[in-house]
Amino acid sequence: MRISRNAAGTLFVGGALTLTLTALVYPSMLGVQTVSSAPARVVANTASGPLTEADRDFVVKVRAAGLWEFPSGELAVKKGTTPAVRIAGEHLINGHANLDATDRKVAAELGITLPNQASPQQQGFVATLTADQGKKFDYDLANILRLTHGQIFPVIANIRATTKNTLVRQLADQANDTVLDHITVMEQTGLVDFDTLLFQETTPPKLPKASMTPPAPAPGEPTVILSPPPGFTPPPSTTPSPVPTPTTG
Repeated sequence: MRISRNAAGTLFVGGALTLTLTALVYPSMLGVQTVSSAPARVVANTASGPLTEADRDFVVKVRAAGLWEFPSGELAVKKGTTPAVRIAGEHLINGHANLDATDRKVAAELGITLPNQASPQQQGFVATLTADQGKKFDYDLANILRLTHGQIFPVIANIRATTKNTLVRQLADQANDTVLDHITVMEQTGLVDFDTLLFQETTPPKLPKASMTPPAPAPGEPTVILSPPPGFTPPPSTTPSPVPTPTTG
């Protein structure tokens, strides 16, 4: 049964996709420890060039994206009701497996600590898709993933245009190709509601400026932890040395 435009709008405006915009506005929800107030500030001079706060945040976001999009792809292969949805799932799996391998290599060379589990918001997306069945699963997958990829696309372009670090630039090139591929396969499902999607992509969320970090879980609240997908090797347990802060003067 086809979902009506009104029902779709309700899903986007009032449902899980609102969390997508929140997560993109607040990098701390994607695994970054603090929200950068000076993205252009150089935090380290490396063999591959200067590393800025924006560069470092980008490397973390690439890892965080794979931690929920890879299992979403597995769900699509298993639960998708059309060949196009299952093909989209295969692209998510392959794209993020390859991108994650590059990201972990870049992070190791630059001394960047990466997250090993998805954020609560990202876990919520996977929980929604896990609970969905039939055509609702197909619709939610196509629109949630199309929205998130559409939001991150300009972020990648900005990093690619501004970074002076060759490793980060190479990662941005691969991320750009991967995200464009995933946008394309989501659109090829024929399920993307562009009218509602464009509203979400162009309307910034109204959030209190004071809420710069997500609230702590309530006492006794269960926490969903996604198991690392096959092919994802966590970084070494040892924490890299702190990134040196350049001296002034």
